[in-house]
Amino acid sequence: MENTRDDLGRLVWGQAERRAAQGDASYVRELGSQLADRHAAAVELVRDYERQLAHVVRVLALTPGRDSLVQLLQLLDEKRPATTGSDLLPRFVASLLAEHQQVTDLAATVFDRRKWDQLDELRACLFHELVLRGVDIDEFPPLRYWPLERPGWHALAWLPVHRRDLEADVDFPSRSIRGSAHGGPTGLPAEKRVDPQTPRTSKRSTLRDIATTDMHETIVAAVQAGNWGDSGAWVFMLDEAITPDRVPAWLPTLPMPCVDGLGPTDRFEIAVRPVDDIWRMLFATASMGGIGSSGVQGAYGRLWAWRSMAGLSGTPAGTSAEEVERHARQSTWFHFEADAEWFHNDIQADYGIATLSPDRRRIAVLAATDTD
Repeated sequence: MENTRDDLGRLVWGQAERRAAQGDASYVRELGSQLADRHAAAVELVRDYERQLAHVVRVLALTPGRDSLVQLLQLLDEKRPATTGSDLLPRFVASLLAEHQQVTDLAATVFDRRKWDQLDELRACLFHELVLRGVDIDEFPPLRYWPLERPGWHALAWLPVHRRDLEADVDFPSRSIRGSAHGGPTGLPAEKRVDPQTPRTSKRSTLRDIATTDMHETIVAAVQAGNWGDSGAWVFMLDEAITPDRVPAWLPTLPMPCVDGLGPTDRFEIAVRPVDDIWRMLFATASMGGIGSSGVQGAYGRLWAWRSMAGLSGTPAGTSAEEVERHARQSTWFHFEADAEWFHNDIQADYGIATLSPDRRRIAVLAATDTD
C-alpha cells in the first residue's frame, strides 16, 4: 500500500477507525508504518534546511562590512528563524558578530531599535560580548544608551555594564566560516602549589554538607550551562575558624563523592588561585562548553560564571555583581585535582574548586567532570 501525502491523510482520517472496527488491524498498522517513514524523512529534511540556513547566517555574520550586517539583520528580523539549533540562536550569532565585525558598524546597525524591533535578544547578548572584549561602551552612543532601553526583566540586565577587573583576559573561541577552535579551563598550575604531605590522614571528617537545593544549583550553574558530564557542590560550616593553610589537608577528608575512595597516598594536588583565575575557569566552562558542546557563548557564559562565583563565595542572593566580586576577593580560592574514581582525569575535563569564606568558617566546593 503506497499512497501520496494527500491520499495517506485521507486514509488516516477517513479509514483508520472504520478498518479497525472491522477487525483489519494490519491495515491500520500499515498506515502507521508509512507515516513513521515519512515523518523520519521530513525530520531529516528540516535538519538539512536548518544546517543550510545556519551556514547562510554564519557567512553573513563572518563577512566584515555594514552591508553584510544589514542583510543579516533583515533576514533575522523578517524571518525570525525558529529552531533549536544552537548555531541559529541569538547568543551564537552575537558571538560571531563580536568576533568578526567592527564595533562602529555593530553599534550603528544592530542597536538601531527603530529599524530592527524584533532583535532585543541579539542586542542583549551582543552588548555583553563587546563589554567582555574590552569595548568602552561610553565611546559609542548606541551602546551607552542600550542599558537604559533594554527590557528590565531580562536575565542579562543583572550583569554590570562595564567589564570588571576580574573579567579581563578571558578566552574566546576562534571561528571561521567552516570551522572553529576553542580551549577550556586550564589545568592545575605549577606555582602556588599547597599539596598536603602524604600519607594523609584516612580519618573522615564528621562535618555535614549543608548545601540547600538553591545553593547547589547556584554553585553548579556554570557547569550546567556548559553541558558538562557531571558536577557536584557541597557546603560545610566549620566548628571554628581555620587558616587557609589547613584547607588542603581538610578537603580530602570531607564527605564528598568527588573524593570518595581516595587513599592516603593517592594523588591529591591543590593550588591557591587568584579569584581572577577562578572566574576565567568558570567562564570558559559555561561559555565554550564541554566536549561535544558549544556552550552558551560569552553573554550567558558571563552570567553563569557570576552565578557560580556568588554561590561558591556565599554571597547573599539578589546582590549586585560588584558585591559578589568584593566578597569573592575577600575569600581564599583553591583549585584541586584528585585520582578519586569520581574524576576521570582527562585533559581540560576535570577540576575541583574550593573556597574559604572571609570569616574562615565556611568551605564551599565545586567539582566538575566532562566525562559521563
